[in-house]
Amino acid sequence: MALTKKQLAEFEKQLTEWKAELEVGQSVNVQAMTEQEQTSFPDPTDQASMETDRNFDLRIKDRERRLIKKIDQAITRIHDGEFGECESCGGDISVKRLHARPVTTLCIECKTAQEQEERTRLD
Repeated sequence: MALTKKQLAEFEKQLTEWKAELEVGQSVNVQAMTEQEQTSFPDPTDQASMETDRNFDLRIKDRERRLIKKIDQAITRIHDGEFGECESCGGDISVKRLHARPVTTLCIECKTAQEQEERTRLD
């Protein structure tokens, strides 16, 4: 079942708004991090806590940066007419799945198989 032009426009709007929110958050946090004083605490525990918090923030920002890249790729797929196609089997990705995860590139069956394969490799 191919997506209608209206559905594609709605997904593009949703993805564009999501990206804008993430980019605003990214710039606010980068600005906050650069404005923070490089404080050196006399207590090693306080220093370790601050560094842990900063590392946690950096990991979150990195995940958001990767998500922005996936959003850009999804928008490109919309423009190329490939949005909603599974990159593994070539079948349609359900609209329900796309609403839950609009950046997905795999149908539920292929994603389930991928996750089972990953679990098998870990064992």
